[in-house]
Amino acid sequence: MKLPLLALSCLAPLWTAAVQPPNFVLILADDMGHADAGFTGSTDIRTPNLDRLSASGVTFEQGYVTHPFCGPSRAGLLSGRYQHRFGFETNPAYDPTNLQMGISPGERLVSTRLKAAGYATGMIGKWHLGSAAPFHPNRRGFDYFFGFREGGHDYFRIDTIEAGEKPYLLPLERNNQPAVFTGYLTDALTDEAVGFIERNREKPFFLYLAYNAPHAPLQAPQEAIDNHAQITDPKRRTYAAMVDIMDAGIGRVVEALERNGLRGNTLVFFLSDNGGPVDSEEHPAGGNGSDNGPWRGGKGDFYEGGLRVPMLASWPGRIEAASRYGQPVIALDISRTMVELAGADAASPQMEGVNLLPYLDREIAGSPHKALFWRGYNHTLWSVLCDGKKYVKNKWNQAPELFDLAVDPGEQHDLLAHSPETAATLQALWNEWDKPNIPYQFLEFFQYESKRKAFHQEVVPPEARKARGTP
Repeated sequence: MKLPLLALSCLAPLWTAAVQPPNFVLILADDMGHADAGFTGSTDIRTPNLDRLSASGVTFEQGYVTHPFCGPSRAGLLSGRYQHRFGFETNPAYDPTNLQMGISPGERLVSTRLKAAGYATGMIGKWHLGSAAPFHPNRRGFDYFFGFREGGHDYFRIDTIEAGEKPYLLPLERNNQPAVFTGYLTDALTDEAVGFIERNREKPFFLYLAYNAPHAPLQAPQEAIDNHAQITDPKRRTYAAMVDIMDAGIGRVVEALERNGLRGNTLVFFLSDNGGPVDSEEHPAGGNGSDNGPWRGGKGDFYEGGLRVPMLASWPGRIEAASRYGQPVIALDISRTMVELAGADAASPQMEGVNLLPYLDREIAGSPHKALFWRGYNHTLWSVLCDGKKYVKNKWNQAPELFDLAVDPGEQHDLLAHSPETAATLQALWNEWDKPNIPYQFLEFFQYESKRKAFHQEVVPPEARKARGTP
């Protein structure tokens, strides 16, 4: 039975003693293609647990993230604000000594807001919002952290000797202590998520489960790979095994909610942090075997393939089962929805998403957003979507393009020459949105790593050493 709409409208400021605030489970996949789940049309990769979640809730047909790659997308998701407001447009390199390279300490993440409202908060998996102490999850509102701060990890091993050159082999962490795992990393993350639910079942909780699957390196147990022998492409075969194991883990998380009598009072969100990487002229072997369906491009692109992701929400008895929502929504909305339902503070600084529940209830008609905006490398790359029209500049050496997604969702027919006035209107909207944004605050990880490597490999001539007074 649905809660009365009147009660829902009063949920944010007030909860009675008889009604416990809902729990929240936010599950994030990493580099998953839009068409790689059953509920988004996959036929060769099986995701029965994600499909059941979709059948028990709503699928967002136009679900977007705020950036087409990892770190900035997560910054927008967890802050509930466009990450351009605080200069997080690049992926931070792993450097625990760098106090600049991470999410601004002035940003209040959804974890901080929910913790202040009395929630137990846990983060499992990939962080990628800065590796120095001020950015650590335990200092950003999470009571419990198990995972890794860098942008990825080997799925089978830790090697503290090689980790100096290959950060993906670093030890994991449990809160502020080194940790290990056995077996396959995706399973270990699931184990930790189930354990968090078991430990916190008596109070409202927020669990952020950020799998690194199916992000590179493409690794899975051989038995799981063999289960997908019908897939001829070996890269996609391994990718499918990685998605399959993640899906099984999601099933275990939902089962833990059911076993503890929590499912009816738990809102579960699922999405990917960006579209799947695809082969391109610049990176002919850059794909991970993913499939973005009809959308153009993939990870790193400001086309639909980079920004439009599989996204669903499930809250049995509260969100209509097997429903679909066609208006554009963005990851910012997920955090805002949770904060408002919890009665937490959405200000200081003001969150920019919207509470989606009144729209899903049809209590509010129309689109949650007048327009959606994206930006890359300050003003170099950008995109804006309004009323189905999308104006985009995707590459440095590429002219802007205008598309009508209602008739051309694959972005194949540039209308700029025929509708310059529409492009001008969209550009004006984007310019207004961009006014409060600041420049990105740290180098992209590959630029930073290149400079760091060059610094350490510098050869100082003997005469220069003598002049410095060094041996």
